[in-house]
Amino acid sequence: MSSKAEPMYRGYKLEELVKMSMDELIELLPSHRRRTLKRGLPPRQKKLLMKLRAARKAQRKGKEVVVKTHCRDMVILPEMVDLTVAVHNGKDFIKFRIIPQMIGHVLGEFAPTIKEVRHGSPGIGATKSSQYIPLK
Repeated sequence: MSSKAEPMYRGYKLEELVKMSMDELIELLPSHRRRTLKRGLPPRQKKLLMKLRAARKAQRKGKEVVVKTHCRDMVILPEMVDLTVAVHNGKDFIKFRIIPQMIGHVLGEFAPTIKEVRHGSPGIGATKSSQYIPLK
């Protein structure tokens, strides 16, 4: 019995979510995302949504399209699933594929703006005290 479970969001399958109207979908989202979408999409998010819909049409024809965007606050909707998006993190574009578990999140969550700090060994010109490495 190694059947793969179909991804669900709040008890609805992906196909059901795609067929829902925007108002029905908004009621399923958490309060912050619900409030964001009830206020309407700003022009830059509408433009991104149109690009994503065009990418979906191209994907059906067999082309693989990556949509680049600076719009980090766009809520991920069910119609965006299986598309590849490149989100700007302030320096470059972080590319990722949208999966069903991402519905309800925002694009910026998947493109971190800061890197983890990794300190190396002291360089040339460092003081004697900063070159100290403990033996234990």
